[in-house]
Amino acid sequence: MCGICGIVSTDAVDKQILQSMAGVLHHRGPDDEGYYIKDHLPESSISVGLGHKRLSIIDLESGRQPIHNEDKTIWIVYNGEIYNFRDLRKDLEARGHKFYTRTDTEVIIHLYEDYGPECLKYLRGMFALAIWDRKTKRLFLARDRMGQKPLVYTQANNKFIFASEIKAILKHPDIQREVDLNSLDLYLMYQYAPSPRTIFKNIKKLPPAHYLIYEKGQITIKRYWDLSFNSKLNIDKKTAQEETLRLLEESTKLRLVSDVPVGVFLSGGVDSSAVVAMMARLGVNPIKTFSIGFEDQRFNELKYARIVAQRFGAEHKEFVVKPDAIKILPELIRHYNEPFADSSALPSYYVAKMTSEHVKVVLTGDAGDECFGGYDRYLGMKMGAGYDSLPQFVRTAVLKSAQGMQSIFKIRKLARFLEGLAVSPQARYLKWMSIFDRDRRNALYSKEFLNTVKTYDPSQYLFNLISGSNIDDLLDRVFYTDIMSYLPEDLLVKVDIATMANSLEARSPFLDHKLMEFTAGLPSVYKVSNFNTKQILKKSLKGILPNRILNRSKKGFGVPIGNWFRGELKDYLSDILLDNKALKRGYFDPKYIKQIIAEHNTAECDHSHRLWSLLNLELWHGMFMDKGGEKIY
Repeated sequence: MCGICGIVSTDAVDKQILQSMAGVLHHRGPDDEGYYIKDHLPESSISVGLGHKRLSIIDLESGRQPIHNEDKTIWIVYNGEIYNFRDLRKDLEARGHKFYTRTDTEVIIHLYEDYGPECLKYLRGMFALAIWDRKTKRLFLARDRMGQKPLVYTQANNKFIFASEIKAILKHPDIQREVDLNSLDLYLMYQYAPSPRTIFKNIKKLPPAHYLIYEKGQITIKRYWDLSFNSKLNIDKKTAQEETLRLLEESTKLRLVSDVPVGVFLSGGVDSSAVVAMMARLGVNPIKTFSIGFEDQRFNELKYARIVAQRFGAEHKEFVVKPDAIKILPELIRHYNEPFADSSALPSYYVAKMTSEHVKVVLTGDAGDECFGGYDRYLGMKMGAGYDSLPQFVRTAVLKSAQGMQSIFKIRKLARFLEGLAVSPQARYLKWMSIFDRDRRNALYSKEFLNTVKTYDPSQYLFNLISGSNIDDLLDRVFYTDIMSYLPEDLLVKVDIATMANSLEARSPFLDHKLMEFTAGLPSVYKVSNFNTKQILKKSLKGILPNRILNRSKKGFGVPIGNWFRGELKDYLSDILLDNKALKRGYFDPKYIKQIIAEHNTAECDHSHRLWSLLNLELWHGMFMDKGGEKIY
């Protein structure tokens, strides 16, 4: 796992600038670095520079990048792991290709020689890569199917600039910093700015499952893979369970390929526990497990992680997050590059930090919920469909009950769910996925900011996914939407940044595209039915995992920030959000900020996620946009 960067320019590439860009990616690759720079190529005014920071996982001795083909006309810098590279290498050698390393990186470059952009369909793994073809004077960028590895780019003054992270691009002196206000609007709705946007105007993310060609000053972007939910498998439940187990074991085995020690994040939920079980079936001994918990027992799952660790005889380590962990927030802001409001980034960082002291590679359970239908909102969508079929007078009575529940704090979550039933299925899903919905954003924004973003509707991002997918089944449409939005733009960003900030490589068997294609082919009723989630996965693991793990209700990776903001962090929050510098930015109505802080303090309403999003935004602004803030990175 690594950090990559590069420049294609009509001017000579400044090596010091390239090294400066790579330097801020040191955490992604502290073991080695390498550069390829060619100025004013023959018959061309083009210059190119590629930079690489390496975290050594495979071929520790000879795997230094950039790597080239036999005649040194094609060069690559790459971040990721190709799990089937050994089989691919055998085929390439049979066709006459010569290798000078044992890396998966060199496999990619020879595949590109043979197939061009079509080479991507042969890769089974996670990657962000850049290939410079000297003969065609073409730069080829690509990102893995699910977007596990990041890649951002921009154009400025006849230069094309790319990197693993935004702050590397910001190191280039030609880059001007300007907030994209529509992306800010998106962030406050969803807690992230989705691809291809970033919070910076003119800096873009290459979306997952896309490649980009930069040639003769022009950018071409194409999608190379999508997930089909309409082609259903003709398969009974028993066979589906057997195939689920086979594919999960296979994808876990592939992700154990490493020349360094491998561990696993263990939450005590079904997904991470399943990965531990697969490691045990594959003969890993000892299995090194790492778990995170909280002093607040409502958010603490350590007891479940211990059950699984004991079941499989794992070497188990734990870390308990306390409120003073908030001290690390500026460090997180620096690593995430953009405002990022998923509060579980905090414990993710701490468990990654602990894990990195023992191993360099860790397996996770990421994407198990999206593949097999694990979120409560899937039950909510299914129940909503039943509600829609009720007589009007019954629906009216339900909504009146929801309004009455708003004054009872402990059941507001139920009330929020019931209120969501009053709208269309698409709007229902959108309401459940929003931090600040339209009404709250209208109240939050200053008149000037509201007027600036009024022509842009951030709700269209999810509406277009859930309504435009041409998938017949409602639950499948929701699965697809989560897989194309929440999973790559939130969860995988969180994990990549938290782990790479600690020079740790994360791999998830559930993100294997062959496993995901199989689960997309299963009827949704195999996953969610009779008020139960993840049915096919749980049944396939019966007798392998303890019943106490399989039958427990889903808790999620929650963080007690609501209690922290009413207690130990109450003054900290107010000092930052109500500081004159924050209030003068002109985005928000100060009265509304004061209102939601007061409502949260009195427990009149739980604004914890909204306040967390505002806190992260202000800290980001101070670090990345205010004069002098950039010194921290």
